[in-house]
Amino acid sequence: MKITIVGTGYVGLVTGACLAEIGHDVFCLDVDPRKIDILNGGGVPIHEPGLLELIARNRAAGRITFSTDVAASVEHGEVQFIAVGTPPDEDGSADLQYVLEAARSIGRHMNGFKVIVDKSTVPVGTAQRVHGVLAEELAKRGLMHSVDHRFSVVSNPEFLKEGAAVDDFMRPDRIIIGLDEDENGDAAREKMKRLYAPFNRNHERTIYMDVRSAEFTKYAANAMLATRISFMNEMANLADRVGADIESVRRGIGSDPRIGYHFLYAGCGYGGSCFPKDVQALIRTAAESGQNLRVLEAVEEVNHGQKEVLVKKIAKVCGEDLAGKHFAVWGLAFKPNTDDMREAPSRRLIADLLARGATVAAWDPVAAEEAQRVFALDLANAPEQHARLTFASSQDDALTGADALVIVTEWTAFKAPDFAHLKKVLKAPRIFDGRNLYEPDAMAELGIDYHSIGRPHVNLANSAA
Repeated sequence: MKITIVGTGYVGLVTGACLAEIGHDVFCLDVDPRKIDILNGGGVPIHEPGLLELIARNRAAGRITFSTDVAASVEHGEVQFIAVGTPPDEDGSADLQYVLEAARSIGRHMNGFKVIVDKSTVPVGTAQRVHGVLAEELAKRGLMHSVDHRFSVVSNPEFLKEGAAVDDFMRPDRIIIGLDEDENGDAAREKMKRLYAPFNRNHERTIYMDVRSAEFTKYAANAMLATRISFMNEMANLADRVGADIESVRRGIGSDPRIGYHFLYAGCGYGGSCFPKDVQALIRTAAESGQNLRVLEAVEEVNHGQKEVLVKKIAKVCGEDLAGKHFAVWGLAFKPNTDDMREAPSRRLIADLLARGATVAAWDPVAAEEAQRVFALDLANAPEQHARLTFASSQDDALTGADALVIVTEWTAFKAPDFAHLKKVLKAPRIFDGRNLYEPDAMAELGIDYHSIGRPHVNLANSAA
């Protein structure tokens, strides 16, 4: 099938590359010529494991094209995926300007039956708005009732984890397709069935529902996962107070099949492009419908506070005034295997350390370049603080002369460092671990003052005794 992807961001590129991989003819459109130049030059504007190789293979096979030509993109695809950004507006609601503009462009150029697929994460009712925009554009062309210009709007939300998106797309748990039973619904259903047929050969993974339910499903899924994270973080904070070990608690409750182990890890808060934005958008959608989502309001509040837990632990040990203190920070991206800095806990942590007078040497194996851009913006009004932030050339370089190591992202490279060397290069053998990578008893035996999230702190003097 001929497929058009509008938007070459995270969702659009993964979707386009994976659909090309299974044999479809994919045209990827973006209005940003910089992105298209990177892609046509053999690069990828985002970091996602396996994506560069996937695109290169399908470009060589002639199954994927990148362009800024809107008319050509609309002409190409019988199915038009809208995969543009939906950033949070000032009130927390999803900003749909890019989705609606993509729909307008399709309406201005379309000829023949088209299935327009909302792939972007959008609030309930967006498909109806997209339908209205398409109808408006066709009416301007005098084609609203033309049988040769029919269309159907479908909701097909993505469920991709950054860092594992290619595998998630190629081995989906489920494929959600929302469509309405209108005069074009049957034709749209058949096209979507053909499109995803390769993923349903072993067993049927597609779940069909109405459009509004499909839009709601995406938000509800992310809200549930965010809730589990914030729940465990609250339990970890309580464990700190009562002397329990949150890792033992995690294993104890995760063994219950009704609960399971996924998303039960305590830490320094969630970030990224999905959970913060989607929780806010769902809260806003509820408010517009006259309802307060008290659980999700608490989830958001807990996550906001959790990003301050590490710096509070640091201040308790090192003092409220950190002037003259130097910290190594390992991990800047909001999670491993990505360079995504959106809502990353490292941003709050580093900003707080700098505000308290400290200097920081930061390291991330992938996100360093993006982090430099982000912190230049975050600290634009605080040049003196920005001057106290440096980006190390290596994981080891970050440690030199630091009063403590602070771990924010659970990169694999951080899970088994050379602790003997670490002790030598740090001014003090001290670690503040926001991801609970190590065992407190083992750290104490090595002579490292180890502070984690929701796990008992082992006093070195007691350990030596």
